[in-house]
Amino acid sequence: MADLLLFRDRGTQCFLFILLFMMFISSSISARTLTCYCDGSCPDNVVNGTCETRPGGSCFSSVEEVYDDMTGTYEEERTYGCMPPEEYGGLLMCKVASVPHLHGKNIACCDSGDYCNRNLHPAFTPKTTTPPPDLPATVVPPERYILIGLMILCVAIFTFVMTGLCLIYRRRQKLHKQPRLINSMCGAQMSPLTQLVEQSSGSGSGLPLLVQRTIAKQIQMVRQVGKGRYGEVWLAMWREEKVAVKTFFTTEEASWFRETEIYQTVLMRHENILGFIAADIKGNGSWTQMLLITDYHEQGSLHDYLQRSVLTPQKLQILAYSLSSGLAHLHAEIFGTPGKPAIAHRDIKSKNILVKRNGQCAIADFGLAVKYISELDEIHIAQNTRVGTRRYMAPEVLEDTLNSKQFEEFKRADMYSVGLVLWEACRRCYTTVHGSKTTICEDYALPYHDVVPSDPSFEDMLAVVCVKGFRPPIPARWQDDDVLATLSKIMQECWHPNPSVRLTALRVKKTLSRLEIDCNDCPIKIV
Repeated sequence: MADLLLFRDRGTQCFLFILLFMMFISSSISARTLTCYCDGSCPDNVVNGTCETRPGGSCFSSVEEVYDDMTGTYEEERTYGCMPPEEYGGLLMCKVASVPHLHGKNIACCDSGDYCNRNLHPAFTPKTTTPPPDLPATVVPPERYILIGLMILCVAIFTFVMTGLCLIYRRRQKLHKQPRLINSMCGAQMSPLTQLVEQSSGSGSGLPLLVQRTIAKQIQMVRQVGKGRYGEVWLAMWREEKVAVKTFFTTEEASWFRETEIYQTVLMRHENILGFIAADIKGNGSWTQMLLITDYHEQGSLHDYLQRSVLTPQKLQILAYSLSSGLAHLHAEIFGTPGKPAIAHRDIKSKNILVKRNGQCAIADFGLAVKYISELDEIHIAQNTRVGTRRYMAPEVLEDTLNSKQFEEFKRADMYSVGLVLWEACRRCYTTVHGSKTTICEDYALPYHDVVPSDPSFEDMLAVVCVKGFRPPIPARWQDDDVLATLSKIMQECWHPNPSVRLTALRVKKTLSRLEIDCNDCPIKIV
């Protein structure tokens, strides 16, 4: 097991494979037998003039100066034969006998092929002062150099090919893993459309316009899932993937332009802001259709979700935390190149907040949003005849005392609306009655449902919120749970009549992150 762990790295495996290959070639070459020419030194006194080496042996040719008693002179005596392999001292004999300072004796070995020693003539220095006879120059068999060169070439090519294959394999592994990246917040595999948006929005501003128009042409409407004063919302399909299509009435062209502009703001994308896909205008001269294509969330708006669902304190905390997280990103200015301007929503309400499958919120509908460019100290307010939702309007908006030249005023008005949305959600969170297993919660209700009509006017809201100073009631049971008690305090600070003392979205987010949460299988981790 330790060996497997040691060589788990693929680069190490490639190197070991090359080393083993080289050792195999070397052992194959060294393990072969050779047929050598022999003359006077053939083993077993054979007379056919040849001998065979042991595996790994070599052929040799030797020369020695021998004293002739008959003539009284030294004569040259040459012999040929087979040399034993290295383990029997063969290679050592070749090396020792060929040392230049040994006079009168020399030996040369070869293993380049059969009979390679036939033309091998080692040189030597005679012991006598008599000039040695002319001897032919030592012949180095060219086959040996060719073999060595081929071995080096083969090893180099093999190393190059294996290195290339390793790099290609790692590259493919990396590309293979990218489509399987898991959205840690959603807990689901990223869809092809989400991958397209993520890969194409290098600046964080969404898909190129040409790609958006192409997607819009390929949309197939399925059914209408919502309708409002701006237009309609449809469930649609794009290449077997569900998307939401918001169609605007012709009178709401300004809202379409503004919302499209805000969605395509640099670095706008966030897990708690509705994912924008594409926008397009279709028309044939007699009619015009303005489309806004976004992610589809089957749970619907928070308004609809709360009417049919009862929340646990843990689910309530996730809803509230994700809402504050999305709004904090929207309100924040990101400095840099590119950077993101600060943005205020101006129409926060439960119908403009969608609930994702993992229980988080996604803020939507930016038709009334304003941007603040700090470098120019400019507030970009769209020329839009629409106003916010009266039920959720801050006191300074109802009284028309909001200073439109101070961007912080718009953010504080958003936080007032957030306080009302949190109140709606808290009513649907159950608590346990003391001393029993009975759980209770309130029915779903809109803020100020008990003091204003279902469609209140400015005057109705002004009288209740500003003149009388009413705020939604806080049930006593909320103090029995840590999450509800914390949120009840947060919402009261958010809807304070003095805008300057209201909490910021970032402060709400940090406060909720400090709450202890006892949930082992919650869809997200609050940090």
